[in-house]
Amino acid sequence: MSDPRTADDIAQIFSTAGDSVTLINTDTTKGSNETEQEWKDRIKCNVEHLEGVKAYKKADGTTSLWTTEDFTAIDAAITAGKARIA
Repeated sequence: MSDPRTADDIAQIFSTAGDSVTLINTDTTKGSNETEQEWKDRIKCNVEHLEGVKAYKKADGTTSLWTTEDFTAIDAAITAGKARIA
């Protein structure tokens, strides 16, 4: 079964994950217009997004979508985000 996502689609998914990495890495304290819980929920949402991106599978449901992508920054952001909301 061929995956319907093109190489450009996959690159876009990976690139968009960078937005969550940036948010987690730069948003280290709550904003003045939000509660502590709202801030933690926002970080948690982005951590969960990154975990979901890492888990993407091809159309066969078993093969990882990813091939040579470097997940170093994503893994570090997941770790930092989880530590921040613990």
